[in-house]
Amino acid sequence: MHLIPSADFLSELHRKPFWQPDPSKTPMEHLVDYVLTGTLASNAPPGINRLAEQVMRYDLRKTRVVILGGGTGLSTVVGGNSQMPDWPDHPWMGVKQEFSHLSVIVCTTDDGGSTGQILKYLPMIGIGDLRKLLLSSILRENLHRTYGIDERQIMDLVKLIHAVFNHRFREQTPGFRHVANPLLAVSADLRPACPKPLADALCRLGTYISPGGAGPTISPSGNALGNLMLTSAIFMAAGGRMNVAPGVREIQSGIDHIARLIGAPAGHIHAATATPGQLKICYANGVEVYGQSKSAKARRNSPVDRVYAEFARKPVVSEAVRRSIRNADLIVYAPGSLYTSIIPILQLDPIVDEIRANRSALKVLGANSWIQEGETDISLKNQGRGFLVSELIEAYDRNVPKGIEGLFDVVLSTNLEHVPGNILRNYALEGKSPIHMDRAQVEAMGIQPVEATLFSPEYEAKTRAIYHDARKFSLAIRTLVYADRFLKRRKGYAPERRTTPKAFPGRNRKHGRPDPAFQNRSILLCDYLKSIEKALKGKKFYPAGMKDLFLELVWENRDIRPSHLKTFRGLKVIPAPKWNRSTDLDNILGYYDPADRYLKLHEDLLRDPSRLREDLLVAIGESLLGQYIEKRRWIKQNGSRCYEILLRPVAERQCFLTEAQLAAYLQLARMTSDRSDARIYRITINNDGGFLPPGLLFGLLYSWYLCGSGLTMEYEMTLLRWPLKSLIPLHVRDRIRKKALVTFFRTVVFGHPK
Repeated sequence: MHLIPSADFLSELHRKPFWQPDPSKTPMEHLVDYVLTGTLASNAPPGINRLAEQVMRYDLRKTRVVILGGGTGLSTVVGGNSQMPDWPDHPWMGVKQEFSHLSVIVCTTDDGGSTGQILKYLPMIGIGDLRKLLLSSILRENLHRTYGIDERQIMDLVKLIHAVFNHRFREQTPGFRHVANPLLAVSADLRPACPKPLADALCRLGTYISPGGAGPTISPSGNALGNLMLTSAIFMAAGGRMNVAPGVREIQSGIDHIARLIGAPAGHIHAATATPGQLKICYANGVEVYGQSKSAKARRNSPVDRVYAEFARKPVVSEAVRRSIRNADLIVYAPGSLYTSIIPILQLDPIVDEIRANRSALKVLGANSWIQEGETDISLKNQGRGFLVSELIEAYDRNVPKGIEGLFDVVLSTNLEHVPGNILRNYALEGKSPIHMDRAQVEAMGIQPVEATLFSPEYEAKTRAIYHDARKFSLAIRTLVYADRFLKRRKGYAPERRTTPKAFPGRNRKHGRPDPAFQNRSILLCDYLKSIEKALKGKKFYPAGMKDLFLELVWENRDIRPSHLKTFRGLKVIPAPKWNRSTDLDNILGYYDPADRYLKLHEDLLRDPSRLREDLLVAIGESLLGQYIEKRRWIKQNGSRCYEILLRPVAERQCFLTEAQLAAYLQLARMTSDRSDARIYRITINNDGGFLPPGLLFGLLYSWYLCGSGLTMEYEMTLLRWPLKSLIPLHVRDRIRKKALVTFFRTVVFGHPK
């Protein structure tokens, strides 16, 4: 059953036929666009104006709304993008202006930027998206009631709050002066706008996390001041306990404290869970890696298949979150990062169970307008293009326990047919393409597609960019709610939503629920960093500053295990005149030297930070094999060459791999064991043939697995993009071997479950 009324509903309302100039679209879509833009189809009846007026007059004050999401998309639809410099000029917009009973549930597995800096040292959830939402949720009436100021003063105060909470400290910021007194972080002309109670409260929060304060001391370097204020409020509510993660009450108390200070609604903004966790991202080529922020940085050339949210313990969801969903009349999934904003929330059983149990709420999925690099830039069905809307929904079905059953009624998508061609061309030149609505496929899933002009032409004309417009999105939601309520009145009772979506091609439920073995396996990220620092204790770094770079590299690649760091003694940067590494086989400027057990980097890498990281990972990977080779030699045989190695005795290898694991790896590296001596392995190649020695191959694979780059391995692993049925037998065998190598690294080297 379609939840959005069809032509007969509208004609009954107007007592005349309704127009439908575009047969591919429903009358409801024309109504939504008319409410948004005022653009009337040429053959539309006069009654459309009356209908639009009824939509705008419809009383939404008692409508209970829940919005779920994260990132910029969530804050934008709630109250405008509060990260933009001009947001304070128009802060009263979005869903917060349409619905007075609004609860927002925010994803907490962010680990990048300022949030990542805090997670390194404190046992807590990711709070960056909460900060953005708190700003976007500011209400005029709250500021007036709290501080008793007039409209002009309110606008000045909004500018000050915006400046304080968005202020980002530079790296290596010395001192805590601007933390202890946050008003110093903004221009002097804004400071008089701050009421004394707010100024005093901000200073208390800043002093609490400064040296000598009662709370945790948090370095301002690289941090957003608003994140520091929110962290301070949470740990202040926790009584300053820093050895355990703050619980539901402490986190909610901290959020509400900041909300009251800045004029956001207290008790209506919630963390999805109080339990710290992180994301594991699984790609179609078999690679599995940790880190939400990493997904956007790494260019895998392979589509994302699944994501899993892993938590330090069984995740806790507050009763307030469950109650808000249980009582909701409308549930909205905000546009945002597919795999890193919504899906992690829907992998929390208490939340997804409450959503399904609420069969009277209208459930609207806000679709993204553009592909996102690292997430939706490569289709799982067709790796040569980005996503369609149906593929967004299929991704939910793969990644959410029990699939999309009972989750979505409507998918709201941007109508891109009115976007100027030059804008589309500019996006295409940047490698970005729109996510098109494939209506037939979406309808086959039991979900009603609705396209509308959700972007602002005025903003597009000024910035030459297309973004969701907070006002238009909220008006579209208003129209959908009105239509849904009218349909309920016609039926005399709120109809039950479809609980089982129609089957669609390619449906695969085997990955709908993360394996229980994946759950509760993750440690607190701050404890992970401590374990790495412990593993590096006693190791030498030349120059000494390389240790900080090394720690940063490991933090970015948290699949690196502390046990990976046991086999080397330290790291040295080698001046160019003293570099004696042969370049006959490769041009890699980082390697592990088994003679003195040091990682060695060419000094030229210091001028190329990206390549430095890649080659350092190669060296770390090589070090895992330790001193496994006793002798190596080349043998000429009948016009061919044979590379032969003799392994050291097991007790002398200092190898991360067990004897059986090393044997398995060497076979995958195309080395054949000698029948008479198990310590001898060799490979025969043509005189003009290429060859990657097993140690170098191990290092290159290690680096490629973690960061997805390195031309050598990108070329070597190209076969993984092609299905077996499209390859000839020779390539099939090679693809199977390379797939097995990825599995070996995933399960044996990096320790992910099989």
